[in-house]
Amino acid sequence: MRSPDLVSIHALPREDVLEILDLAARLKKDPGAHRGVLEGRTLAMIFEKPSLRTRVSFEAGMTQLGGHAIYLGPADISMGKRESVADIARTLEGMADGIVARTFSHQAIVDLARCASIPVINGLSDREHPCQALADFLTIREHLGRTEGVRVAYVGDGNNVAHSLMDAAVKLGAHLRLATPADYGPDPGVVDRARAGAERTGATIEVGRDPAAAVAGADVVYTDTWASMGQEAEHDRRVAFFRPYQVNAAVMARAARHAIFMHCLPAHRGEEVTEEVIDGPASAVFRQAANRLHVQKALLVLLLGRPSGAPRSG
Repeated sequence: MRSPDLVSIHALPREDVLEILDLAARLKKDPGAHRGVLEGRTLAMIFEKPSLRTRVSFEAGMTQLGGHAIYLGPADISMGKRESVADIARTLEGMADGIVARTFSHQAIVDLARCASIPVINGLSDREHPCQALADFLTIREHLGRTEGVRVAYVGDGNNVAHSLMDAAVKLGAHLRLATPADYGPDPGVVDRARAGAERTGATIEVGRDPAAAVAGADVVYTDTWASMGQEAEHDRRVAFFRPYQVNAAVMARAARHAIFMHCLPAHRGEEVTEEVIDGPASAVFRQAANRLHVQKALLVLLLGRPSGAPRSG
């Protein structure tokens, strides 16, 4: 992997994305592979938000690879308040071999990567969720045997998950159609950069308002919660806008017969998705969640498994 960090899938060469997915697939097939490769290595985990899948996958991944993870919650670190991002980065680089950060501000991730001489992994920010999108496309590739030409429909909030799905679709040649309510679409700047890169891989990015049109013939139907962490106060107001974007049996019937349903979790049954869909035979949600472990392990091997003192390229 040529990139020194994972801040955004957009910043990764296509070759890096493929290397991550290929290694994740091998690690899933052979969990003992690379065991001990991170012996003596420490991962500092900065979490400004609660977490189930991100925290467990990184901690379990470090343990399985022979390393150690240290969880730093909101009471331990308050970036930009108790201490500057630069000071935190420079402190941790003297004690740890890598940093994963789950933050509110995407700029905090950017600043950590700029200031730290050790690898920084974006575990989630308000703008992007690259680890999730990598696990998503690992799941898609397992189901369909490819990513090129795959038709993915994303229905709901144009949030950080939607942004990273766009970036991953571009790198992997997929066709992504997004349907979001007015005023809740993805960042136009992210859409523009995705479309600019799509021509090189044959990917397409479509953004619209009609969920039925987005889902028609799709190989994958994807949704996310209508109110992400930090937006709880907006929940009731958002429900009124998002109710027509619920993924239910009628919506899934418009997709291809072999289509799978995906959700990054946590899910709110009865809101963005019905029980019959998320718990039904087309659901790949928990395979998708489990794949977070394998992708995280691949990232840890590729970024922290470099010899000590190896220069950061990129």
